[in-house]
Amino acid sequence: MGGNLAKLASPMSETVSFSEVGRLPLPGDNVAIATRTLPAGTVVDRNGERFALSHTVLEGHRFACAAIPEHGKLLSWELPFAAALWDLEPGDYVCNEKMLVELRIRNLDFELPAEPNFRDDRVEYVLDEGGFKAGVQVERYESPGMFQGFARWGKRGVGTRNFVVILGTTSLTGSFARELAGRFEGVSEEFPNIDGVVAIAHTEGGSDTRPNNFEIILRTLAGFMVHPNVGAVLAVDSGTGAIDNDVLKEFMEKGGYALADVPHAFFRHERSRLVDLERAEKIIVDWLPAANSYERSEQSIGHLKLAMQCGGSDAFSGISGNPLSSEVAREILRHGGSANLAETTELIGAEAYVLNNVRDLDTARAFLALIRRYDDLARWHGQSAEGNPSGGNLYRGLYNIMVKSIGAAMKKHPEVRLDRVIEYGEPMDEPGYYFMDSAGNDLESIAGQVASGCNLIHFITGNGSITNFPFVPTVKIVTTTGRYNLLSLEMDLNAGSYLEGESMDRLGREAFDYSIEIASGLPSVGEQAGHSQVQIWREWRQTEDGRAEAIDAAPKPTGEPLTIAASVPGRPALSASGIRIPAWRVDDDGVAMDRVGLIAPTSLCSGQIAVAIAEKLNALPRVGTIDRFVALPHTEGCGTSRGYAEDLFVRTMIGYLGHRSVQLALLLEHGCEKTHNDEFRVRLKALGIDERRFGWASIQSDGGIDAVSKKVVDWFGETCAEVTVPERIDAGLGDLRIGLASVGEIPLAVAKAFEMLVRLIVEAGGSVVIAENASLLSNSAFLGRLLGEGADGPRVSLAYGQFLRCDGMHVMDTPTRHWVETTTGLGATGADVLIVLGNHTGQISHPLLPVVQCGYGEDKQGDVDCDVFLELNRDVSELAESLLHACSRAFSVTISAEENRLNQTDFQMTRGWLGVSL
Repeated sequence: MGGNLAKLASPMSETVSFSEVGRLPLPGDNVAIATRTLPAGTVVDRNGERFALSHTVLEGHRFACAAIPEHGKLLSWELPFAAALWDLEPGDYVCNEKMLVELRIRNLDFELPAEPNFRDDRVEYVLDEGGFKAGVQVERYESPGMFQGFARWGKRGVGTRNFVVILGTTSLTGSFARELAGRFEGVSEEFPNIDGVVAIAHTEGGSDTRPNNFEIILRTLAGFMVHPNVGAVLAVDSGTGAIDNDVLKEFMEKGGYALADVPHAFFRHERSRLVDLERAEKIIVDWLPAANSYERSEQSIGHLKLAMQCGGSDAFSGISGNPLSSEVAREILRHGGSANLAETTELIGAEAYVLNNVRDLDTARAFLALIRRYDDLARWHGQSAEGNPSGGNLYRGLYNIMVKSIGAAMKKHPEVRLDRVIEYGEPMDEPGYYFMDSAGNDLESIAGQVASGCNLIHFITGNGSITNFPFVPTVKIVTTTGRYNLLSLEMDLNAGSYLEGESMDRLGREAFDYSIEIASGLPSVGEQAGHSQVQIWREWRQTEDGRAEAIDAAPKPTGEPLTIAASVPGRPALSASGIRIPAWRVDDDGVAMDRVGLIAPTSLCSGQIAVAIAEKLNALPRVGTIDRFVALPHTEGCGTSRGYAEDLFVRTMIGYLGHRSVQLALLLEHGCEKTHNDEFRVRLKALGIDERRFGWASIQSDGGIDAVSKKVVDWFGETCAEVTVPERIDAGLGDLRIGLASVGEIPLAVAKAFEMLVRLIVEAGGSVVIAENASLLSNSAFLGRLLGEGADGPRVSLAYGQFLRCDGMHVMDTPTRHWVETTTGLGATGADVLIVLGNHTGQISHPLLPVVQCGYGEDKQGDVDCDVFLELNRDVSELAESLLHACSRAFSVTISAEENRLNQTDFQMTRGWLGVSL
């Protein structure tokens, strides 16, 4: 009788067969995976040996099924992933520290173990070069099968779809690309061979300095442009920054990309938004007949290139979902096609399995070199691959990177040989099985696989990720029947049938046939839902050891405002007479400049659903206190490092949740991210923030896109009806909070006018937050007058996204020179309105806050997108007065209405100095 049975079993304990409640990936494993949640004391009968469970074991978590001595290895797939801290007995719930930390913030109704009983035990893999034996690839069929695809000219291959793509060359033209694509909604009704006109909007390349991911960005954009699923492509830049269309075109020409084989144009957005939208629209309209002339025809399956990706993984991903995808990949290889395995960090710990069948020694070395390079990248940022498992992964039984990686590696069938190792976005020129370097972040990894040429995506998910790519069909494979039933409107294939007795051979044949149907034009479930996102592997800031500790330990801003010098007698002063600032009384002594219902996605994967729900709410009749609904889609919360970057992200999010213009806010989680709803509940409670004004929803747990959309709409409707409409008042300048950003050299008169404005607001008791990277802060006429002649440079008083608690003049830390990242941080400080000043006009606006766009010159000429044009031949006091009146008008429809109507808004958080994709 096992020790746990003697200690825990009672006459009332349920006795169950091991086959009913446990799963061993391979027979030699000594820990089993619970196939359902099992109460403490449950007696398990395994081949006549009985033992009781020490604690309640969650579905997907592991319990010992054999005795494991102290320091003994815990095995899954007969590979070690941990070491026991003391002797373990059959029935012990195996757990490490970080899994317990994650579970303690969840609302569980049972007792957890008091302490961990194993430690993570990653052993570096050493390649035995002397004993190396080259592997063998699966044998090809003599006659490959066929599918219906779009044959392209030249070297571009065969497409599974036919899209016209509007490509934002950098993040600065993403909103333009989205608005332009929106003009072609329903294009397939007139042009049935065109699957749609889609925008590719991303976060990269928007700064004026060369990023560390420079080559990655260019490879990705180049791969998108010549992708076989693209019938025509328009690349849009703004003519600013380290990356533009000229740089991209030169890269493609030098790299031998088949640009001449695809209808294309390079377009510069440098004039009025409306004018440029009309110009760009005409280009695409002219392309449509030619793009529609492509027709599907019978093509070899050898033209298929399968991207294999997993996200929202659980303990069953490596047992059902990933092996099912590997069956399809093996079959595609037999027909002469290709498959692409990615996510470098999620193969750390599984090197022995990946390299058990590899083409040659050089390929094995190349794979291990990428593992080491990724380790370096993480270490430079004070991280390790252990930071990869998300809160959702830990909750669903993936205790550490080793056990997660071993399961992820099952996307490579044991009979399949690893043929080639390539860089992120590097073209897949020959048939075979590839490994591509990438982050563990799902969307970042998929973008690289598509850029490499993949024209079909398998996305394997345990919790039910809803990810899709805009112009490549995604087949979503879910690992358990329970999740499939909950999310049947989002998932394509149920691999959970394997756990219930269906053979993998039969499921593999069905999955292969379905994949061929999708490649031949059958819309995937995700395509029918109409949801898609793109994210290129985000830039990292550190490229050497030794800096992370110093950055992390640097003194933090105090939050105390800067001291403004007294006015010099005789200088002109600005008067606030006649200024009316409409506001709402929200507390006994507080005001709000707006009444917004905020939908705050807790990670990148719920961002587009948040936007869709906000659009739905804005189309409904108003109820109660809310004037408009806003969503703030972003790229964080999943697949990124913990610590510095996560704290920065959460701090910024909480700044928006607590913004005084936000009357009600709902946090929308995807369901598998690091920063899920429960984590925000804990953080908000620790800050003493009242949760009663917040709602909570989960795309995965609430049953998918339609179900969660209804839940959110209903919550706002019910909650708004219960909230009293606040009193309408006229606020004073002392109630105002302004965010200020500027680029370029500032003329003397303009600098003096801004100094007068800042002084007036601060002396009235209000606040002005200036971005640290604002060119105004290097202008002596502005700074010298405010801080006093001869004063040292301005002190940073607020961290990026830090909510201001003390009124006055502040400088906010800006780790990058990215325009949208700067305005996003300013909004989180609590600013009511943003004033932006540039030497060129038409900067991107903000989705939540009114933005006053300021330009300057001797005369206003041509098509100028700005709200205030500061004519340099006018008196400084007149210029300052123009700015002051613009601030008062910013809360009416006269300012920023056009930007919002044209979707000329964007939102993007920085990762700071230490953020890195894991």
